[in-house]
Amino acid sequence: MSTDNKSKLPAELNQLFVEDGGRRRPYMRGIMIHSLMARGGRYEDALETAQAVLQKFESREAVAREELAEAVAEYWGSHFSEPLVEPVTLPETITVVWEGASTPFSKGILSQSLLAAAIDPTDAYDVARDIERRLLVAGIRQVQRGDLRRRAYQALEKRISKEAAERYLTWRKYQEPADRPVILLLGGATGTGKTSLALEVAHRLGIGRVISTDSIRQVMRTMLSPDLVPALHTSSFDVHVGMTASSGGDPVIDGFHGQATTVSVGVRGAMDRAISENCSLVMDGVSLLPGLIDLDDYHDQADIIFLVVAVLDEDAMNERFQSRAKESAKRPSHRYLKHLDAIINIQDHFLEAAERFGIPIVNNSSFENSAKLIIRHVTESLRENDSTESN
Repeated sequence: MSTDNKSKLPAELNQLFVEDGGRRRPYMRGIMIHSLMARGGRYEDALETAQAVLQKFESREAVAREELAEAVAEYWGSHFSEPLVEPVTLPETITVVWEGASTPFSKGILSQSLLAAAIDPTDAYDVARDIERRLLVAGIRQVQRGDLRRRAYQALEKRISKEAAERYLTWRKYQEPADRPVILLLGGATGTGKTSLALEVAHRLGIGRVISTDSIRQVMRTMLSPDLVPALHTSSFDVHVGMTASSGGDPVIDGFHGQATTVSVGVRGAMDRAISENCSLVMDGVSLLPGLIDLDDYHDQADIIFLVVAVLDEDAMNERFQSRAKESAKRPSHRYLKHLDAIINIQDHFLEAAERFGIPIVNNSSFENSAKLIIRHVTESLRENDSTESN
């Protein structure tokens, strides 16, 4: 093990290019470090080697691939006692091409797209890595995007299931420029994990626009004073405080329903904006109550998928509020625990509405399982829509 301090990055050096088979590409320390770590090297040693080799050729504009590989092997062998598990070779690049455009192949990008199959991230990365290995072994350095998707489909079918492979292809189709966007709505009571799931599902599906009805309510209350619309200026579970319930009604539900109805105006606005920009959207929030918005109005403009997220175990709900307090000093758990009965009451109202309007319910007892279940529901709903429209 080297004992000097070469792993610290010095001042920037001139750009070095690697020549390989008539092509020239920039030497990148990050790629070299990843390659050495993939062969069993420690991060610190890989960083030192990548930097030292760059310094070795600092006076040159370009170096042949073979010469650079020899320099890496020589430096590693003379400075570190732990051998690499494979001979040192420079990582070869694969180019993905389509319709006159091209981009370097990336295991990270491919594995992220494979998450639309509703599989574990580790499985997605393993499939992407296996596809890369097969391309390299076959000597393929340029692959058509359609062929890459075919390989991904076959790998998913073989490793996971045919259903997973079909989900992957379905979502890839909807990521292409389309006539209308996909809008995923995740409704549910406070503390059910809607926002975390919305962010995770949007990431796995590659949807860049995510919004919460809390944000919509915040914007609306900057324009509408508490005197004018008091329901906007308090939480869903205590909006009923100080209000007079309708005859025979539940004050908690009456207050919540009034707030959700008001916020639904902003919800419609966000959906209309996404449709006008043809931009897919994930929206979550306590104001997304089934039945408040007539989704049939959007039938010809967007593919809208509505789910209700719930936590059916009250002890688990209690633990979520305790965890939330640790994560944010501005969200003390006692405030939620004090109103736990009202929150559960609202959740029961959500469940009844979901049953009445035929909205699927996700019991969020496991975050990973819930994320995969939501993605599976999205892709299978889209495939069913395709089947219906084609008949």
